[in-house]
Order: sequence, then structure tokens, then C-alpha cells
Amino acid sequence: MARRSSSRACAAMATAAVFALLAATATASGLVRVEHPAKSDGSLSLLVVGDWGRKGTYNQSRVAEQMGKVGEKLNIDFVISTGDNFYEDGLTGVDDQAFEESFTDIYTAKSLQKPWYLVLGNHDYRGDVLAQLSPVLRKIDQRFICMRSFIVNAEIVDFFFIDTTPFQLKYWTRPKDHHYDWRGVAPRQKYITNLLKDMDEAMKKSTAKWKIAVGHHTIRSVSDHGDTKELLQLLLPVLKVNGIDFYINGHDHCLEHISSRDSPIQYFTSGGGSKAWRGVLQPNSDKLQFFYDGQGFMSLQINQDQADFIFYDVSGNILYKWSKSKANYLQPSTYITEA
Repeated sequence: MARRSSSRACAAMATAAVFALLAATATASGLVRVEHPAKSDGSLSLLVVGDWGRKGTYNQSRVAEQMGKVGEKLNIDFVISTGDNFYEDGLTGVDDQAFEESFTDIYTAKSLQKPWYLVLGNHDYRGDVLAQLSPVLRKIDQRFICMRSFIVNAEIVDFFFIDTTPFQLKYWTRPKDHHYDWRGVAPRQKYITNLLKDMDEAMKKSTAKWKIAVGHHTIRSVSDHGDTKELLQLLLPVLKVNGIDFYINGHDHCLEHISSRDSPIQYFTSGGGSKAWRGVLQPNSDKLQFFYDGQGFMSLQINQDQADFIFYDVSGNILYKWSKSKANYLQPSTYITEA
């Protein structure tokens, strides 16, 4: 208990100044918009991790340690979680000790005492979703900012966080032995229709240089889950028409980068936060730039002109780098692939 109290105090003190600068407002579309200022030079640095909440097991603690080191080196502004924050079945309530055992007590590095913006994954939906969304958790650990769908505006970039679990029909019609917490979501069709409308409106109004969508489920993937047909049919057209640059997700327990053959959208999977799926590779019709079936995480450094992505393994080794330049709004993009 002493360790948890110490961790909470450390997190609260380290993030107090940061959160004083953050402001959340509801947009006309109904989505919450969080204002997160960029650095004084206009740049932004962050880490992305997904599929992690296992109380430190399956190398979650090792990944967290390396995230701390990279986070310090890059002077990160925040962390993005691509969902499946608590295995196997989400949280049981706001007093579930798994919250501290899988989050507060694991991500203890000073550099990680920054805001964490999180989406829900399908495993989170198997527990008490309202608990994971509750502001009570922020009183336990200030860093934890989890909502269904929302926007983070960081001046040069808008991040559109999208609740993808309700899109998958099988969770509704063929849940097997699992229970999904659909409170606030059912009926499915109405929820999805309203969400897509809100996202489309928000994306159209965005004036940010970069637009990045974040969800739990894959749109394109060559690992176990593969492509998600409901997202291809329903969400992808909205991303395309609104000029989204990148889609970042978890769900498949690997690290991957896929380039679309029919649009400029780049797909990044960062789902290696703990348990990895070895030996699963199922190529699709798009161009596979990078794939790693092990544990790790991703960093993103972005400014007005360029976005730099790096994948790291469980030991902190750099596995892959990729950059996209966007010199100004009038010139075409330049793609640079580096293995």
C-alpha cells in the first residue's frame, strides 16, 4: 500500500503543472476536445503503447522501463494508449486494484508522469466500462484520461480518438462466453451513425497541419486479427475524405507499418505492450513496410514540416524508422522509408 501511495503522490506532483495547462471543452459535434499545448518551438513528442495491462507480466514491466528511458530522451509531452488497458476482462469497478497494479505501479519513470490519453479496447469492454471512464480514476492517478471518443488538439496536430469496439458485429452477435458492457452504446447502429457523423464534422473543421486518428482495432494488419471489415466499410471512407494522415491502433499484439495503395493514409500498429503473438503473418493487399511479432512500443516526433516514427523492442533497441515530410499545404508529400 505504501508503494502505491508513493506512486500516486509522485504522479500527482509531476503532472500538476501540465494538467493546469490542459482544458477540455465539448465541441459542437458533441465530442470532448482537449487542448494540449505543443512545446515552445512548436514541436511535439509522444509515445504509443497498446495491449499492456497485465500487472507487469509478459514483459510489461520491461517495456515500461524502456518507455521511461526513451521518454526522457525525447522529452515527451504525453503517452497514447491504443486500448486493451486491463486484461483479461477490464476493470471490475473504480476500486479494482488492477488499475494500480497494471498502470500506476508499472509506469513509474519520471518521464512517463505526463498525461496518458487512452481509448478502450475489446478486453476493456468485457469489464465495467463506466468505471474505466470514471473521473474517480483520475483522483487515484491524474495521468489517466480515458474516454470513448474525443479529440486532442496539440496545435500542429489534431488527434481523433475513436471508440472502435462497438463497430465489430461479432461482439454483439457472437460474444461466446464473454459479457460486453454496452451501457451508453446500445443500440449499436444509432451509436455508430452518430459517432461517424461527429467525427466527420470534427475532422472537416480541423485546421491542424496534421490529422491523426487513433483506435484500438486494426483497419489494416497482417497479424492475427487482420483487417477489420467493419472499419474498412464504415470508418475508412470518413478518414479518406477528411485527409487523415495516419491511423494508429493496437489489437494485434505486434508492431507494424502498412502503406495504403489507394490513399496516402499510413497504418501503424503499436500493440506490443505485454503479451506478443509470435509467428503470425498474413499479408494483405497493401504494402507492408515493417512487421515485428514481438513486444515493444512506438515514438512519434512531429513538427510543422515532418513526422518521425520509431519502433522499439523490449530492450529499447530501435527496430525501424520512418518519416513523412509535409513542407507546406501546397506541396505534395514526400515519403521516406527506412528499414
